[in-house]
Amino acid sequence: MGKQKKTRRYATMKRMLSLRDERLPQHPSCLFFQYNTQLGPPYHILVDTNFINFSIKAKLDLVQSMMDCLYAKCIPCITDCVMAEIEKLGQKYRVALRIAKDPRFDRLPCTHKGTYADDCLVQRVTQHKCYIVATVDRDLKRRIRKIPGVPIMYISNHRYNIERMPDDYGAPRF
Repeated sequence: MGKQKKTRRYATMKRMLSLRDERLPQHPSCLFFQYNTQLGPPYHILVDTNFINFSIKAKLDLVQSMMDCLYAKCIPCITDCVMAEIEKLGQKYRVALRIAKDPRFDRLPCTHKGTYADDCLVQRVTQHKCYIVATVDRDLKRRIRKIPGVPIMYISNHRYNIERMPDDYGAPRF
């Protein structure tokens, strides 16, 4: 005589899969229908240090070029960590510091210790999904791509481009 075949019962399967199961993808509620509903005009754009420096090298006006890229009103936001990073760069980057102190920029206060701007930007974007991150830094882009629903603005061919922006918002595709 052989072993009797046992079938799994529905109740045991139901108990196995819970909402906290790591096999199920966990996405925030703002990403309903696969795109970020908290993102809309006027766009709040978190600016990184190297984005300002590369914009100066490419001779681009920050606010005007952002508006040309997104076809909407843009509010560039700069954190205290990014300001501290620009101030640390010294006299060579005084033009970048003057641009960062522009009254059209929103200043975002930081409450954490340290002045490492990349960690600050990643932390702020994971908490609030209402920002677009403007950066040229490869490592920061790689970190932000892991966060669902956060578009990245970068510079290529002397113009601003945007990555991972839904078609519904009217961002141009090149």
